[in-house]
Amino acid sequence: MAHSPVRVFASLVPATGAVSVDVKELEMNRGVKARCSRCAGRGRQVEVTGSAELCVPPDRAAVSVSVSNSKESAKDAANSVQRRLDYILHTGRQHGLREEDITVMKHLQREEALYCMQAEVSMVFSDFVKMQAVRSVLIEKLDRSVCVGDPRFSHSSESLSVLRRRVCAAAVENARLKAHEVCNLLGQALGRPLAVREEESREWRQEEGVTSTPSTLQEKVEQMSITASSHVFVTFELRPKDSMRKN
Repeated sequence: MAHSPVRVFASLVPATGAVSVDVKELEMNRGVKARCSRCAGRGRQVEVTGSAELCVPPDRAAVSVSVSNSKESAKDAANSVQRRLDYILHTGRQHGLREEDITVMKHLQREEALYCMQAEVSMVFSDFVKMQAVRSVLIEKLDRSVCVGDPRFSHSSESLSVLRRRVCAAAVENARLKAHEVCNLLGQALGRPLAVREEESREWRQEEGVTSTPSTLQEKVEQMSITASSHVFVTFELRPKDSMRKN
């Protein structure tokens, strides 16, 4: 998690609201700033901005396997391709692929005196080790009429949803820790949160700006990783330390 400088504003107002105290701006470690100002009617508060970044690798890999064959009869072409299709599907199921993770498309066309049968199998894996095992078996066992494509990595909607929640929560936690540090410096206690607002959220792929072509599976995964950032504004109640002990 990356921590960027955090802006902190602390308001120390007596309970009656009749008297306020101006305290000079305090420069703290890690770029934190705090100040006390007149805020009649708002009570004792500490306002904090905090940021966080998290990175998550892809959790899906799609592999396409294409099969084609040409024969003098449409039936012979279809039978030849079907035998290879059956082997491809059997190999995928042996490695735990579910039916909903497999898509098959077929196409028959005529090229002069021959019939050309083409088929494509798309398999989606959540286990990259099994994906590599399936690709290795198909490349080794099948002939040149079968083309096994490179894996295409992506993120599921569930993975992205978890990432967005985690990075926002991390930014809020970072803000809370900074506010707690300021309260200790001012001799106060951090109370309950009064307001939380996410001011900015961003997502980008690691591959952006990368010019080199990845050569290994791990490099491909790293390039397709997604980083998310969140910037939040949080207001906490500021309370005397004695009142916290009583509660």
